[in-house]
Amino acid sequence: MTPTLIDISPPLTAQTPVFPGDTAFRSKRTWVLAGDCPVNVSRIELTTHAGAHADAPLHYDNAGAPIDAVDLEPYIGPCAVIHVIKDAALLRAADVSAALEEHAGALPSRVLIRTYNRQPSDWDPRYAAISAEAIEFLAGKDVRLIGVDTPSLDPASSKIMDAHKAVYRNDMRILEGLLLDHVAPGQYELIAPPLKLAGLDAAPVRAVLRTLP
Repeated sequence: MTPTLIDISPPLTAQTPVFPGDTAFRSKRTWVLAGDCPVNVSRIELTTHAGAHADAPLHYDNAGAPIDAVDLEPYIGPCAVIHVIKDAALLRAADVSAALEEHAGALPSRVLIRTYNRQPSDWDPRYAAISAEAIEFLAGKDVRLIGVDTPSLDPASSKIMDAHKAVYRNDMRILEGLLLDHVAPGQYELIAPPLKLAGLDAAPVRAVLRTLP
């Protein structure tokens, strides 16, 4: 079977949901291809956490590395997609373990968790967060990157960021805001390097899965 690419990045538009109070996506055409102008050029404004994005350690610890300083290796390579679609505010280690029992083959060091049947187009304050114990469970299986189809690993109201702190303790990496509605569970190759935004806490990614032959 010829490998195919699956785009798992939602489009960035003015309607892209962001955390309440964060910077909404805006774009404006600054040069217009017409008359004496030979090109179209635009400018954009957005949060570093817009759409599919990679959190840097700096996002959740002032001593952490910014996104331009992180190793790119965790964002590219073999990946497992698992489904944990249930009406729960917090996914536990047992939920993740049960999903992994249905996964065929060795577990790679990158795991993406689909929690939505259909990702909402508006801000969802009730998205499924990932518990710190689930992060520790995955770290114990040598997982180096965890990706989710929600805005964050932690609940929107969290002030203690337990899941992010568990990621930091285990030197893992995070992808958030992925679009996994159309992705079946299984083995893939992940390609999702973050933009090289110097000194910043996160960066958008164009996340892609490649099916395996």
